[in-house]
Amino acid sequence: MAWKILGAGSPLVDLLLNVDDEFLKNHVSGAKGGMEMVEPEIIPALIAKSGKQAASAPGGSAGNTIFALARMGLECAMLGKLGKDERGEFYKSEFRRNGGSDAYFIESSTAPTGSCLSLVTPDAERTMRSALGASLLLENAEIEKVDFSPFDMVYIEGYMLFSPVFDTLIRRAKSAGCRIGFDLASFEVVGIFKDKLLNEVLPDYVDLLFANEEEAAALLGNLSVEEMAAKLSSICEVAVVKSGVKGSIARRGDEAAVIPAFVVDDPVDTTAAGDLYAAGFIRGLAAGAPLDKCGVLGSRISSEVVKVFGSVLGREAWDKVFEDIKGL
Repeated sequence: MAWKILGAGSPLVDLLLNVDDEFLKNHVSGAKGGMEMVEPEIIPALIAKSGKQAASAPGGSAGNTIFALARMGLECAMLGKLGKDERGEFYKSEFRRNGGSDAYFIESSTAPTGSCLSLVTPDAERTMRSALGASLLLENAEIEKVDFSPFDMVYIEGYMLFSPVFDTLIRRAKSAGCRIGFDLASFEVVGIFKDKLLNEVLPDYVDLLFANEEEAAALLGNLSVEEMAAKLSSICEVAVVKSGVKGSIARRGDEAAVIPAFVVDDPVDTTAAGDLYAAGFIRGLAAGAPLDKCGVLGSRISSEVVKVFGSVLGREAWDKVFEDIKGL
């Protein structure tokens, strides 16, 4: 296991809150299951309206993936900006506890650590509202100073497209010889950045692409999942299209894998399911496994995280994952 991976994204503290559909209808604009950026004061206001207390966990899309990869034994670090506050210290300490290096975090003395409110309905769907705080304040001059050369892959969350440092980040990572892993993040992100993704980001930089069915459709139009995976793999070296309980399809050149989902009868929360799928898939690639085994490991971890509230797996779940890793 020689791969070293740097995650790049918004290190956020997840605030997890159980609500019903009526709460979403009355208090939350936008589509259920989506993600929108909000002003920082919106999040505590929504929590107060619920009359409940939110649970906290380290999060952020790339953060969830990199936390899991560190837990699975890869050398990992995270590039992102935290506030000099209690939530920032919580995030770093949790990352170190899971085996990651905190050497690539950058701190802001003027803005708080970002947060993401995950509103989880009884069907386990999550609707997210994010206040990015300090993570928005990354500067190009800071990215120019980062040494990307120790890393085999830089894994970037699609939400970074909103950041003014995105172009510098992906250019410098690629010029350092890193593979680029990229997750499309949400159908809203794809809708905003479709032209940039198709004409620049994917063909020029991305080696490994993760998309769910809705995101791929927003990018490519009304195609079958098989057609979308084939189209995306003609642009990027490896492409994965996920379809929830229907499983996923991975393509790399002529190698194609139809991967079943590990269906959970009573899911608790789909928060981080896609992020941890990506972690399992990347862990398989790092071990030199074929696409079908990479996908099965991703599906295994994804099935475990939907059984819990939030993105943190317990010891019993990790024991199952480590048994699967032995079979790669």
